[in-house]
Amino acid sequence: MFDRRLYYHIDWLLIAAVYALCVLGLVMIYSATGGATGIYWTQIYAVGLGTLAMAVCLGIDYRSLGDKSHLLFLGLVAALVGVLFFGEVRGGSRRWIDLGPFNLQPSEFAKATVALVLAKMLGDSQRRAITNNDIIFAGILTAVPLLLISRQPDLGTAVTLLPVLLTVTYVAGMSARYLRGLVLVSLLAAPFIYQFALQDYQRERIITFLNPEKDARGGGYQQIQARITVGSGGVWGKGFREGTQGQLRFLPVAHNDFIFSVLAEEQGFAGVIVALGLYLFVIVRSMEAARLAKDRLGAYLVLGVLASFTFQVVYNISMSAGLVPVKGLTLPLMSYGGSSMIATLAGFGLVLNVRMRRFTN
Repeated sequence: MFDRRLYYHIDWLLIAAVYALCVLGLVMIYSATGGATGIYWTQIYAVGLGTLAMAVCLGIDYRSLGDKSHLLFLGLVAALVGVLFFGEVRGGSRRWIDLGPFNLQPSEFAKATVALVLAKMLGDSQRRAITNNDIIFAGILTAVPLLLISRQPDLGTAVTLLPVLLTVTYVAGMSARYLRGLVLVSLLAAPFIYQFALQDYQRERIITFLNPEKDARGGGYQQIQARITVGSGGVWGKGFREGTQGQLRFLPVAHNDFIFSVLAEEQGFAGVIVALGLYLFVIVRSMEAARLAKDRLGAYLVLGVLASFTFQVVYNISMSAGLVPVKGLTLPLMSYGGSSMIATLAGFGLVLNVRMRRFTN
């Protein structure tokens, strides 16, 4: 049963910042989609379901969840395998399971699940130091959902698992020389990966990122329009629902991948600073939860969840500014996406869980 005394240790400031970003996202989605459309109401329902998921992840002791992490991991793998055979296809990708009233994207829940299973494995109180075998096994555990997600294909979501792996293994004691070796191997392998591992459309994205004007009406269109949208906002922005790029649909999927661009155009540099300030507060506050955790399991779990979240925030904002190739990575808590919202709020439920139980036995 839930001990009522734990209520006094809930981090209400973190909750307030998280939901401030949700509200900001809802306002921008309302603007980008032209009002109270089906997309807007779907996002509101997702926030409600995400709140329920957060409450569940907050109410169950994270140590109990850690003990069941292997079952959660097996359930995730089963869901990802099921998607490959029975998933709904959209835009050439098979990522969703049709549950009737809504579609579920299991890959969004892989980040928190991998963070939990790695935290349990490497945060065992009986473990003294991380070994090479631990690193290899952690890599295998991460590679299984990563490869399944990349087969959908959804390389963007798959890549978000790598920060989880690197962060948890590093704080668990992995030597920095492994990271340096990984960087070196990645650089040496990059030409071969580009030539033989990437699909044609993925190579095209890299080419258009380096020179978007080469295909301004095709592959480079999104990147060019995103930069124009961000830059057109100025200091104070054009005003709510007054942006030309977003309102006139020059910017594709503005409610999803490029919601930050809509914010920059309508609210300007001032609105961008507010959003970045909220994200920074959420990240710093979550890091404090990791520092205050009573055990390594809790600390590793928080840092794993936070690593994926931070990577996705930084990448999406950089993508909107034209600093990285366009990839289907949403901006957590703000972009449209039901499964993403539910999974993100559930992840913060785990963060709140660890902080709240820092004084328990």
